[in-house]
Amino acid sequence: MSSDKYIHSDVEDKIYAYWEANQLFKPKSNSKKYSVVIPPPNVTGSLHMGHALNNSIQDFLIRFYRMNNYETLWQPGTDHAGIATQALVERKLEKEGINKNDIGREKFIEKVWEWKNQYGD
Repeated sequence: MSSDKYIHSDVEDKIYAYWEANQLFKPKSNSKKYSVVIPPPNVTGSLHMGHALNNSIQDFLIRFYRMNNYETLWQPGTDHAGIATQALVERKLEKEGINKNDIGREKFIEKVWEWKNQYGD
């Protein structure tokens, strides 16, 4: 009797063994290059479907090009000082009638940490 359930180990283990046996993970120095640079994560609010969509598209593109004999690199980004988070906190403060320059650096940093604690955990 066949099952309607997908049992990944029945399929994926065989495929992975094939990939390893054929050195499909090993870069080919003479192949064309394709890369995607992932921007660093920022605390810009609650997670939503756009986050999953963006990551899925990047994953698809890297796999597509790798399967078409490109040497691929999916490079995570590095910190760029949390500029996107800072901008959102500034906007929130403006809506509350608060100017970040009026409250000073230390108080502004407290507000950023409050934002992070609300949306980043």
